[in-house]
Amino acid sequence: FWCTEAIFENVIGVNSVTSGYSGGKIANPSYKEVSRGLTQHAEVCEISYNPQKVSLHDLLKIFFFSHDPTTLNRQGNDIGAHYRSIILFGSNQEKLIVEDYIDEINQEFFDNKIITELKKFKAFYRAEDYHQNYYDQNSMAPYCQLVIAPKVLKVRNDLKVYYK
Repeated sequence: FWCTEAIFENVIGVNSVTSGYSGGKIANPSYKEVSRGLTQHAEVCEISYNPQKVSLHDLLKIFFFSHDPTTLNRQGNDIGAHYRSIILFGSNQEKLIVEDYIDEINQEFFDNKIITELKKFKAFYRAEDYHQNYYDQNSMAPYCQLVIAPKVLKVRNDLKVYYK
């Protein structure tokens, strides 16, 4: 969630981005439990946004541009079910928007290989404080320099219309 948080924090219309866990089977999981695969939760970001300034469609564009939705249970060198590509939807209307967008880009850009999980949102559990604003607070850490910074720069350069 560190990369996702860093990518969405300065999007025009995004009010807040909170790192946490969702999509699993236990309440109030810890990072240790999630990363050991004991909860079935994914590392996710809760994104609060103003639909008058940024649409769900635009957020989906940023999401799919900023990660690999075709790899099972991994993002780059981060491996495990908690790193799976997942979208949690709140309503049937949101689900339809997401499904339509995936259908559109899956054929055009991903050779029908998108495996992003779509799941009805049930609960979000805020991650520990040290995970919040991780990139901003640790930008000089090796992981931030080698993994997060290049992704953030690429997204902000290629999709600059969405950024402050």
